[in-house]
Amino acid sequence: MILVTGGTGFVGKEVVQRLLADDELQRVAVAVRKGGQPWPGQVLPRVTGDLEPSTGWSIALEGVSAVVHCAARVHVMHDTEADPLTAFRVVNVEGTLNLARQAAATGVKRFVFISSVKVNGESTHPGQAFNESNAPNPQDAYGQSKHEAEQGLRQLAVDTGMEVVVIRPPLVYGPGVKANFAALMRAVQRGWPLPLGAVHNQRSLVALSNLVDFIITCITHPQAANQTFLVSDGQDLSTTELVRGMAHAAGVPARFLPVPVWAMQAGATLLGKGDAVQRLCGNLQVDIYKARKLLGWVPPVSVEEGLIRAMGGHGLPRFARNDGRNAR
Repeated sequence: MILVTGGTGFVGKEVVQRLLADDELQRVAVAVRKGGQPWPGQVLPRVTGDLEPSTGWSIALEGVSAVVHCAARVHVMHDTEADPLTAFRVVNVEGTLNLARQAAATGVKRFVFISSVKVNGESTHPGQAFNESNAPNPQDAYGQSKHEAEQGLRQLAVDTGMEVVVIRPPLVYGPGVKANFAALMRAVQRGWPLPLGAVHNQRSLVALSNLVDFIITCITHPQAANQTFLVSDGQDLSTTELVRGMAHAAGVPARFLPVPVWAMQAGATLLGKGDAVQRLCGNLQVDIYKARKLLGWVPPVSVEEGLIRAMGGHGLPRFARNDGRNAR
């Protein structure tokens, strides 16, 4: 049996649906708060407390052979906590390690941890993608908490023999995506002219379907044990190309204003929004060579199809596959 935490979240919900659709895998248990949402009959809801250092997981872990840990205190743009790092540590580090220690004690064989590319850092130089061998360089409290959780899980694997798999995705997009990506999609759908016609950066993204496919691979693949992986669509895009792809997926024209990046940066800095422009126009590339070579994994969904799904389209006439020729 496989236990999924964060099963109502953006990624976790899709993991549960994919597991239910795969007849070859065991039944699925989902950690839920008391009084949580109803689940399909195939799902076994296991009532737990919040992801905290003192939460008891014995009932949730009964009969479980693998855990997919999606639950977390997520990154937010304007954190209101007086001490964000402490708040992130309580949930993402202490809460995660509490769950993992109990999982190891009950005989769970594999613990799949959904981390973040923020452990690597916030940006890359053009043509110099992050890979798994790079020294971690988290730049904010969220990334630091994920890094510390990774360190604790690796030590736990050494101490207990439970296999740990760490997955670091970049920005994940798909149906139901929120925050800045959703705002950008709405602007494209409404035909607003965007000052993004002269952005020549390169960014790695990962479609929700591709991330979930990779997570499912890592649950059972023997070569995934005790490994760390970066994952993406295998095709990097400039922000201009991304907007053009969104417009194509929505069936609307892409409307651009060719504003130089330096001008956008200057204006945004005056408004206190310089970081937002950096995220939109900077480089952040990841290399998925290890995932392809060690696990034989190829992203099953193309960027085109991923954007169609995210934009609420009906997809391509045939299921589009990414042949991996552009994958880093």
